[in-house]
Amino acid sequence: MVNEMTKALEGVKILDFTHVQSGPTCTQILGWFGADVIKVERPGVGDATRKQLVDKPGADSLYFTMLNHNKRSMELNSKNETGKEVLTRLIKECDVLVENFAPGALDRMGFSWERVHEINPRIIMASIKGFGPGKYEDCKVYENVAQCAGGSASTTGFLDGPPLVTGAQIGDSGTGLHLCLGIVTALFQREKTGVGQRVSVAMQDSVLNLARVKMRDQQRLEAGPLKEYSQFGEGIPFGEATPRAGNDSGGGQPGRILKCKGWETDPNAYTYFIIQAAVWEKVCDLIGEPNWKTDAGFATPPERLDKLNQIFERIEQWTMTKTKFEVMDLCNPLDIPVGPILSMKEIADDEGLYATGTLVKVDHPERGEYISVGCPIKLSASPVDVERSPLLGEHTEEILRDVLKYSDEEIQAISESGAVGEVRKAAE
Repeated sequence: MVNEMTKALEGVKILDFTHVQSGPTCTQILGWFGADVIKVERPGVGDATRKQLVDKPGADSLYFTMLNHNKRSMELNSKNETGKEVLTRLIKECDVLVENFAPGALDRMGFSWERVHEINPRIIMASIKGFGPGKYEDCKVYENVAQCAGGSASTTGFLDGPPLVTGAQIGDSGTGLHLCLGIVTALFQREKTGVGQRVSVAMQDSVLNLARVKMRDQQRLEAGPLKEYSQFGEGIPFGEATPRAGNDSGGGQPGRILKCKGWETDPNAYTYFIIQAAVWEKVCDLIGEPNWKTDAGFATPPERLDKLNQIFERIEQWTMTKTKFEVMDLCNPLDIPVGPILSMKEIADDEGLYATGTLVKVDHPERGEYISVGCPIKLSASPVDVERSPLLGEHTEEILRDVLKYSDEEIQAISESGAVGEVRKAAE
């Protein structure tokens, strides 16, 4: 029988050398599942996001707190000789080292993969970089650069407009999710082999993986026009590359974002409406066009492809008489796929998301209570308790003493060397 308090990754120690968003996304999930995540930060400075987009002076920013739950913070100067000795001991004690430094940074610190593997043959070293091996491998990459290099931006937006980046952080957080999967897979393989390995994920690769349907369409272009794209029905020729398709559905079933009642004053009074072939007759009855069920040019999906603009304009006339939630209430019983465009305000006010742990309220000693996204992955035997992010260096002494087994005298000497900054007690 499984102990209900057991966490899936309990006993796994993570040496977290990550910063900003991509790496912290990964290590936060590992922490949510019970791993002991030791976040190593520069003494007196810490992760840059602590002081980025600050909304409450004197407190860590939401940018930092929402990406660093369930971690312990340790200040460590890895350029200091004593600091390097401490880092070496951390590598010996930990199961996984995670980093998203600029290319070559760890090597210059004297901790290449070969050296890390020599110190601890069982350790898994997981890295995020902007690009994989090749002509761009030394380039620095941020969220929107990854979206542009991975094929997302060129295929997002409207045909007559510029490329667009998405609101979802598929470059940073998306890459962190991919790396997390790589780490737990390597941990599983280590159970069989007894040795660690390198795990690497490039941000370009992660974005491309999430944009795979557009690579699908790139190859389909060789066989002719993409008939489910709006431009086919509008008689606009296709070029050599997958075009931007506005809000057309990417799954082969025609869909659009349509105005709902109140759209004149509410920027989110819209719904996504899909005219799935299986429910076409129900759609026709619902919008008051029963003849379309049998009329030539409308009865079958291939016949409708060059009339999508006309069809969706008629559906929008109907949706504009209903709120986005009324559209959902009327369509769902008929199995017509629709979805209201929810604002972040509406999502933050949804009590159902708090009940499932998808949203959580967290208390923080500096900033008070705030809302955060919780763990999106639910394990029945490994419940997630979201714990607040650590203050800078809050657990330095605790880690030196309890994890690395330094004596009080050794801790004092380490502190005096400048290797760990000011040693402080953990906050309540």
